[in-house]
Amino acid sequence: MAYTAMSGNGTTAGDDPLQTAVWRLRSRACWADAAALLQPVTAQAALQRAALLVERCLYTEQGWPEAEDALRTAEALAHSDDERGAAACERGQLAYASTLHGVRDRADEARAALGRAAALIPPGVAARALLDFRRGLLAENLAHAPQAARAAYRRAHAGATAHSDPLLLSFTWRHLAGLALRDGELAEARHGFAESLRIREELGYLVGTAPALASLADAEVEPEASRLREEARRLYRLLGGVPTWLARQLAPPAATA
Repeated sequence: MAYTAMSGNGTTAGDDPLQTAVWRLRSRACWADAAALLQPVTAQAALQRAALLVERCLYTEQGWPEAEDALRTAEALAHSDDERGAAACERGQLAYASTLHGVRDRADEARAALGRAAALIPPGVAARALLDFRRGLLAENLAHAPQAARAAYRRAHAGATAHSDPLLLSFTWRHLAGLALRDGELAEARHGFAESLRIREELGYLVGTAPALASLADAEVEPEASRLREEARRLYRLLGGVPTWLARQLAPPAATA
């Protein structure tokens, strides 16, 4: 259970009304409201609730105690290997977010949790794609190992394609494009960023659209780059400054004398 935008999780016509409501709130940066709709009485509901609150931490740098509490509940209710693996994957993501944002260095915990998840989630299932993506994030941003990150992102991309997970595909396109941009492969980067933006706009993933616009701007030339950044700033302000880490990327260039 990846809890991304797969069919049945609120992004397509005919989905469960509860999942549709959760998706609409999540996509507009209302993670706490979305989590409040879910009663953590089953392992699946508890895992989805924890995933929402973990995602809030990554995007807002707030809500750490609530995410920890939700995650402990999900871990307590997890009994099957799939459920334990999904909980370990969320544990790894929370530790990664804490380390990335400088709240507390939990890199070892993140690696250990994702390692546990890998032992519990078999290759080829939908949840493995999300796990591969998150292992790529660790490799890129904590271990500073772009080649390992690229390999993990490619595995995640193939898994997301096989299991028709468009939201995860928007992330793999964007991060593969980011590595291409770092290597000076502008055409490849532009294509990947454009695909990520297209998917997010089609899904109505508003909270992820500003980052996608800003990333595409980095691979474009003027005046298109400035137009994309201004649109990203508009959405960023609309959502009250979320995601917080986008502020640095959208900061206007310093004035010169």
